Amino acid sequence: MTPAHPPSASALSQARRSLMESGEVPDGLVNDTLMRSWLRCQRAGLSPVDQYNEPPLSGVQELKVALACEHDFLAHARPVMDFVAQQMQGSGSLVALSDVRGLLLHSLGDLDFVSRADRVSLRPGALWHEADRGTNAIGTALAERRAVVIHGAEHYLERNSFLTCAAAPVRAPNGQLKGVLDISGDHRGQHPHTFALVRSAARMIEDRLFHARHHRDLIVRLHPQAEGLGGLGEGLLALSSDGWVVGLNTQAQQWLALDDALIGACTLEQATGTRLGLWPAGKVMQLRLPAMGRLYARLDSHGKETVTLRDSRPTAQTRPNPPSEPALDPRVAQAMQRALRVQAQGISVLIQGESGTGKEVFARHLHTEGPRSHKPFVAVNCAALPETLIEAELFGYVGGAFTGARREGSPGRIREADGGTLFLDEIGDMPLPLQARLLRVLQDKVVVPLGGNKPVPVDFVLVSATHRQLKEAIAEGHFREDLYYRLNGLSLTLPALRDRQDFNALVGEVLTHITQDMGRAPVERVHPGLMQSLARHPWPGNIRQLHSLLRTACALLDPGDHALDWSHLPDDMAKELQQATPLPLAPHGSSPSLGTIPASGILTPAEPNLRKLTAQTIRQVIAASEGNMSLAARQLGISRNTLYRKLKQAKA
Repeated sequence: MTPAHPPSASALSQARRSLMESGEVPDGLVNDTLMRSWLRCQRAGLSPVDQYNEPPLSGVQELKVALACEHDFLAHARPVMDFVAQQMQGSGSLVALSDVRGLLLHSLGDLDFVSRADRVSLRPGALWHEADRGTNAIGTALAERRAVVIHGAEHYLERNSFLTCAAAPVRAPNGQLKGVLDISGDHRGQHPHTFALVRSAARMIEDRLFHARHHRDLIVRLHPQAEGLGGLGEGLLALSSDGWVVGLNTQAQQWLALDDALIGACTLEQATGTRLGLWPAGKVMQLRLPAMGRLYARLDSHGKETVTLRDSRPTAQTRPNPPSEPALDPRVAQAMQRALRVQAQGISVLIQGESGTGKEVFARHLHTEGPRSHKPFVAVNCAALPETLIEAELFGYVGGAFTGARREGSPGRIREADGGTLFLDEIGDMPLPLQARLLRVLQDKVVVPLGGNKPVPVDFVLVSATHRQLKEAIAEGHFREDLYYRLNGLSLTLPALRDRQDFNALVGEVLTHITQDMGRAPVERVHPGLMQSLARHPWPGNIRQLHSLLRTACALLDPGDHALDWSHLPDDMAKELQQATPLPLAPHGSSPSLGTIPASGILTPAEPNLRKLTAQTIRQVIAASEGNMSLAARQLGISRNTLYRKLKQAKA
């Protein structure tokens, strides 16, 4: 199972026989890792000797989708795989890369062995997780989350026993598993150095992923020897500008004993337990760790001469958790939490939902609370730009690229977002030719301005939004499928306003923003009957429509008013709300609240005049309050002065 103590052939034979006869493996015959794997395979219902149960192969389309989703992973793994294949040339070996599901993405090796490996589907498109392929290096490395060797008869399925395989997990800078690198060959040609080679190669891929993701962040290099800094085998740790750990490679994670959950949630000082303060760029410092002992560390700061790192002690300035409003719709809150986590790792976010549900507001909030908040947020509405201009707007242009172009050219919105967030609203309306160009930018991380030929590197996190059903657009040939899978790192749907569970709190939040923008006193109360009617309305325009209505209502407030009622609505909207939700009037003589006698209770289709409706409502509330003007004003949600003024207006 591992190079340290491989079981003997007789022990393997006895263990396999015992497993098949009694369903158990006696202690001491095989190591614990192999025993756990065999028992998992048995529980999955696999038979070691079944030659007819062909394990699954993914279809061409599924493989195509997987390759599109793992484009960056494969792009950084291929050079390392080429290097390994060169080192193994002539040894009858094959190098393979799988994703986190055990789906083989790419393989290469000696042709004589490739043909033999093909008999057991050791090729791209095959699934090699344990549940279908039994104990094997790829599937078992995924299950155990560590490097393993599976040699000969250690394979659970006898038909795979001609193989000897060594595999190592590959992790992303956020600690999450990306996939597995595997070296397989004929069991008669097992070489003891293969295990070390595959682990080293996996680390090389991880380091390439790390540098691609964090090339603009502060980098801390770690090694037990000062001379090892900057070389192979060093630990790599990425910091935000204020000292938060935002990524690291496997070596650094092991040395610091840092749990995955702490990546992005602790400072370097908290991770090391060492107070650092000012750290001059390039200076080698010593860190003393309880478990590891002494580590040397050097900071690469990308041009900054000195960096101030946070104190490890908790303070009021410690980075807060992603904001969650007490009354926020739980679906929106959950979507925000998930989006913040994936966006922190550079993963694209696709926001779907009806028009007006607040997709751009969500995207801006995502940027503000994310690690790139100090960089630009650039929003482009793909539906608002003419097709003839959107290419130049997005990708920029050189001077004189077309008639009317500025002499100095334009960098384009994509380059303006460098280091920050690019928000492409209504991405479903982007013309097909530009979809191909955008896909190339996302794949290569470079942009070529219109009329130019020199690629310019760009680094941004992409958030896109649409109200369209993109899968339907793909089926109709209006949207590229490969672009969809690049955009859809995480897809989330914002609920329509009529489906939200936080309507009252949302109204209060919108009113707060509106009154602040207007520079007036906040609205302290909304007529309960009006609030009930607003809550029942279907809101085809969603939050955008609600905001527009409330802004008009606030504009109609008198200077001293702090409460909204029916008189502040436009006539057509008041009529629509009142006709849609009729409620009975309270009995005469009772002391009703506004929730039981809204204006909707007195509306008839024959009375379209809002002033008459308002006057009639006021008179009925005064009558129900038995002439108590203070009580009537409270029931209406207005001041006594406003009540007297409206009575005067009604008599005019």
